[in-house]
Formats: sequence, C-alpha cells, structure tokens
Amino acid sequence: VQLQASGGGLVQPGGSLTLFCTISGRTPGFYAIGWFRQAPGKEREWVSSISSSDGSTYYSDSVKGRFTISRDPKNYTAHLQMNNLQPEDTAVYSCAAGDPMGVVIYPSYSQAYEYWGQGTLVTVSS
Repeated sequence: VQLQASGGGLVQPGGSLTLFCTISGRTPGFYAIGWFRQAPGKEREWVSSISSSDGSTYYSDSVKGRFTISRDPKNYTAHLQMNNLQPEDTAVYSCAAGDPMGVVIYPSYSQAYEYWGQGTLVTVSS
C-alpha cells in the first residue's frame, strides 16, 4: 500500500486548505486513514482519522470544529478540509493507513498505522 499526501501550501491565518491523501496498492479501500502532523522541533501529533467501514471520524481537540476528514471510496482518496487555520497549525502533514479495527480503538496511536506516506507542508503565516 502506498500513500501520497498533497495540497499543502502557504495560507494566511484564518484561511483554508484541503489536503489530499491518495491510496494505491492492494485493497486500498480496506484501510482506515489517519492524518498526523509534525511541526518544526516538535513531536508528531495525531490530527484526525476516518474508518473504512462506516465512515466514523475522530479528531484531536486541537482541530475539532475546524478540520473535517472525509474519504472518496471511488478513487481511494482521503481529504482533510482545514478551516480557520492558525500559525500553530504550521507543520508537515502526513497520511497513514491502518487496520480498521486498530484505528477505531486507538485512532491517535501511530502504532495503529502500518503504512505511511510522505508529508505535505502547510505554512500558516501573514
């Protein structure tokens, strides 16, 4: 399974961006998808996840109400719609795929994800 994140860029505070995660390989629709981010000098942080079965979604407290995760089963793409972005959202965002059962129980644990893609940089600055 291969994942590729895209859609990052420079945005002003209060602005919006949509990130895309394209999944390919064997049974791409099987896996739950998570987004993580890593800011300069900080540890990786879980952002959000979406299941592959019923579409259940999970968010960290820091993005709840501002970010929306979704997935398009037709083209095996997951999206992260980010609104009201703030400078503290600046980070490299990566998507990951994991076993649905593990992700539902532990959506924020990086160990629940087997496959990782390269990240895309989001910079929030005026």
